[in-house]
Amino acid sequence: MLQSIELENFLSHKNTKLTFDRGVTVFVGQNGAGKSSIIDAITFALFGEHVRKSTKGLLRRGTNQAYAKVEFSIGNRQFEAVRKIDSKGTVGAVLHEKINGELVPLAAGERKQFGESMTKTIESLIGLDYEKLKVASIVQQGELQTIIEADPKKFKELVNAIIGIDKLDMAFESMKKTIDVFRTTVKSRLGYDDTSIDALQNRIDALSKEISSLEPQKKKLEADKITQEHEFFALQQNIESEIPKEMKIKELENKKEDLLRYLRNSIVSMKRELVEKERKFAECSNSLSILSFKSQVESDMKQTQTEIDRIDFESKKTGEKIATIQGQQDIANRLHLVDGKCPVCDSKVDRLNPLFDEKHITSELETLKKNTELLTRDKITVQSKKRELDMKLQQIIKAEGVLLMNNVKSQDDLINMREEISKLQVNTKDIPLEISVGNLVQYAIDEYSTDAIKSISTLVRETQGFDVNNFRNLKSKLEQQRRILSTLDQEVGAVNTKLRLHKDESEKIVLILSELQDVKQYVSSLETIRSQIYNRDGPVATSLRSWALNTISQKASDYLSTFNVKIQRITLEDKSRDIGITCYSGNLELDLESLSGGEKVSVALALRLGMAHFMGSSNLNFIILDEPTTHLDQERRKSLVNVLAQAFESNIDAISQFIIITHDSEIFENSNIDAIYDFKSTPEGTVVTPI
Repeated sequence: MLQSIELENFLSHKNTKLTFDRGVTVFVGQNGAGKSSIIDAITFALFGEHVRKSTKGLLRRGTNQAYAKVEFSIGNRQFEAVRKIDSKGTVGAVLHEKINGELVPLAAGERKQFGESMTKTIESLIGLDYEKLKVASIVQQGELQTIIEADPKKFKELVNAIIGIDKLDMAFESMKKTIDVFRTTVKSRLGYDDTSIDALQNRIDALSKEISSLEPQKKKLEADKITQEHEFFALQQNIESEIPKEMKIKELENKKEDLLRYLRNSIVSMKRELVEKERKFAECSNSLSILSFKSQVESDMKQTQTEIDRIDFESKKTGEKIATIQGQQDIANRLHLVDGKCPVCDSKVDRLNPLFDEKHITSELETLKKNTELLTRDKITVQSKKRELDMKLQQIIKAEGVLLMNNVKSQDDLINMREEISKLQVNTKDIPLEISVGNLVQYAIDEYSTDAIKSISTLVRETQGFDVNNFRNLKSKLEQQRRILSTLDQEVGAVNTKLRLHKDESEKIVLILSELQDVKQYVSSLETIRSQIYNRDGPVATSLRSWALNTISQKASDYLSTFNVKIQRITLEDKSRDIGITCYSGNLELDLESLSGGEKVSVALALRLGMAHFMGSSNLNFIILDEPTTHLDQERRKSLVNVLAQAFESNIDAISQFIIITHDSEIFENSNIDAIYDFKSTPEGTVVTPI
């Protein structure tokens, strides 16, 4: 049973506290005054659920913290559930049990990964979750009479939800997913599932036809291969008998090429040697001629050097005299007779010493300079001669080197060299510049060439009668035969590969089909279970719905018996597409359309109470009717109030509380209502006043 609700900054409520007792409590007020916010406060405090767009939207505008607290009792136990919200939308939750006036924490928060959930604790206490509580205890605006006035199909959907057949729908779909996952698993392992059985059987039939057509093709190819192999081996034997001669032909050609190469190289070498010897002979002959002037050149060289030394000596002496006289000239320039007196001793003299006479000194200097010029010209002439002699001496040294290198010491050695040249000239005179492959005997110029010619002659005799063109034709035929055999091998291999692959595939498919037959049988069993047990129109669902409708009918009839109406019994019948509602007065069947407004309200309320009982709402023992008078005329509104009053007078099923949210305050005037709260919207928020 609800005991109190306390709100702070929750939706339009700044600070509201409501207390509840047994009986009927009514919330009256205009639309938007905050009446329905109480439903959100109850479901939020208990389950953290609400019908607003976001949890952050539960905060009263301009505030940054709010909470909703619900105190309730179950039997003799009392509890307090609080959930708080901050400006970020973060929710804090705690559930306490009141024991001896103290609050003892039972659960806090929603850390489900750690096995902590205040919501789960409350669900276990009251025996309902949020969705079931909405069906069992909360009748939303306009829902009261939809049971009897709305589309019968929608009533059936509501009953299915109450019974839990909607869970069968979930199981029905889950079973389909299970079958699909099973098929996917089978397909991932085998590559096929039970839907592929016919296609696989067709594939086996196609493979059998292919194998039947490939077998005779294979036999024909193998027979052709044997015939071609016989021809190939016959050609191969003929070729093998001729191969030694072919090898000797190749050897003969190689030896001829080697001999011709050797002869060409030898002739070229001999001619090079002749040219080289003739060149050396000319050099040595010239060198001996140059060497004959060696003594004369050396003698002239000594005389020339002596002349150079003499000129250098005289040039040196003349230079020293010029230096001495130039010194005397400097003194003479400062010594002059003054009035016939000596400038040094001031004695009377007729003339100065010739050593200090300027004219005498100048004359002597000119003579010495002329001698120097003559000596210079002589030295240039002698040096030019020396250079000529140096060049001749270099030629002599070079000639000595040439003679030494060629081991020529005298004219006799030169004569011997001339004789060698004459012999080479004779040997190479009759050898042609080019060698042909005709008669090679004429080219036997040395021992090596003679032996090579003998070997070639032997090979020529041994290969007589060998036809190169015929041998090439045999090899060409053999190669052609080899290609034919290779093609046949490939064709036989291709056929064998196809046969092997077809047989392997056929065997594999047979094994897969064997497994898929088991899979098909298993899936068929699952499909049967799905259609028979989980189908909302299957026997299980039909049986459950029949039992539930019978239970609700009996309980609704019990409720009706306490109301002051002529209807004593209601029956609910499960039809193919909807649920039929039949009312009875005694044994008389009554048409719904013939019922009065009050009777319809009574039937609707009895059915809601019956469904609430079926859902097991007894742990909280309250029902909330949100705007139940919407779309009701004045008569039906009054009837609703009377029915509720009668229900509590009869204490039906020990329902502790009815909470009615409405803007029709006048219908409760002079009625037996336990408590009425007036809700008004003000700038500071909702203000609630007991009436």
